[in-house]
Amino acid sequence: MYRFLLTPRWWGINLFVVLAIPFCVFMGTWQLGRFEDRVQTHQEAEARPDPGTRSPKALDELLPVTTGTSGRPAVATGTYADQFLVPGRELDDRDGFYVLDLLRTGSGKALPVVRGWLAGSPASTDVPPAPSGEVTVTGDLQASENSGTSGVDVSGGLPEGQLGMISAASLVNLVPYDVYDAWVTLPEPEAGGPGDGGMKPVPAAAAQGSGLDLKAFQNLGYTGEWFVFGGFVLFMWFRLVRREAEAARDVQLGLAADAD
Repeated sequence: MYRFLLTPRWWGINLFVVLAIPFCVFMGTWQLGRFEDRVQTHQEAEARPDPGTRSPKALDELLPVTTGTSGRPAVATGTYADQFLVPGRELDDRDGFYVLDLLRTGSGKALPVVRGWLAGSPASTDVPPAPSGEVTVTGDLQASENSGTSGVDVSGGLPEGQLGMISAASLVNLVPYDVYDAWVTLPEPEAGGPGDGGMKPVPAAAAQGSGLDLKAFQNLGYTGEWFVFGGFVLFMWFRLVRREAEAARDVQLGLAADAD
């Protein structure tokens, strides 16, 4: 009754099932591993002291930015050069923009420094100038933004002097000097400058991948989906085998004509 399993058509079906089920199990296990890695990273981040409470270190000692150094106070000395405004950034549920200045350090490279946030639009808001002369800043270290960072504008077409994404890749074509692949946000209004002009400090964001965010639970959801796919393939194979066996039995009993 089950000799049909040896026909060429069923060889193809059987081969598909034999390959599909291990593949679904492998992908489900891989997604589960990704979720477990994110849980472990989150637990390690929770166990570490608050980055902002740790002692400041020189910028070069904290680079490159990792989940361990993100948010750590970094110290850099230099002079402010070019200024850019980063529109479309919210703070306390209000629309506004970041005031970003490039700090030229002794190495010749520039560190993007978010001096603060202002409400309104860049075109209609007075922006306080950066302090002149050599300054030493202590800011919370952040990794360069990317297209997945909240608030970034990757559409282009911004007016001159505005920037959609804080990253070395975005700045390299706008200034004639190298830029660090990181940035800092000042945790307090500038002291001794011409006044903060109403600027509010921008809180440091948690490092990407260091918490149980939506992507972590997406990995868990994908885990379930792959295991369900594997079970569905096996279920459909049994359904097809049973239907074919019943049809062969009906032919043997004379209840149905032989399709061949």
